[in-house]
Amino acid sequence: MLRRADALLSWFEGADERGYIGEPVSQLAHALQCAAAAAQAHAPEEAILAALFHDVGHLAGAGLPEMDGLGVVDHEGIGARLLEDAGCSKAMAELVGNHVAAKRYLCFHDAEYGAKLSEASRQTLAFQGGPMSADEAAAFKAHPNFRWILALRSWDERAKDPKARPPGLGSYRERLCAHLESTSREKPPC
Repeated sequence: MLRRADALLSWFEGADERGYIGEPVSQLAHALQCAAAAAQAHAPEEAILAALFHDVGHLAGAGLPEMDGLGVVDHEGIGARLLEDAGCSKAMAELVGNHVAAKRYLCFHDAEYGAKLSEASRQTLAFQGGPMSADEAAAFKAHPNFRWILALRSWDERAKDPKARPPGLGSYRERLCAHLESTSREKPPC
């Protein structure tokens, strides 16, 4: 399990040197701040880990089509598939896979939310399908993890503080290992 956890965490190698798409933080700082916000909210472990990995598709999708320099197209889908293929739970992968849909839902549901998006987030919204339609929003709201998907989006929006000092990546190694152990049919010690 440690090997699998380390392989997943290795996606963050060099992420402290990669800017987070027009924001004043690195990809790594953004991920760590998002996970720290989830932990502070006493979210379930899957949600904390999803917060950490929610943008891993930007890192794993290097070389794939981009949104005019604003990150990888379908980074949420790429990240969700990567996590599920690595043995993470379906719920964790679904949280990652739906964090862009949450932005689209919130832009449909709350005009003030859309007005508060950063410039980079407004620009990516156009590539991501824009605000949801009423039918899309109704279907999305019925998702069994709707609450945690919206929570992840909230943490994502707040995780852009260049002065924040969240716990480091190593603090998530045991959590990730325990998660992978819990999703595995074989339960070797972590």
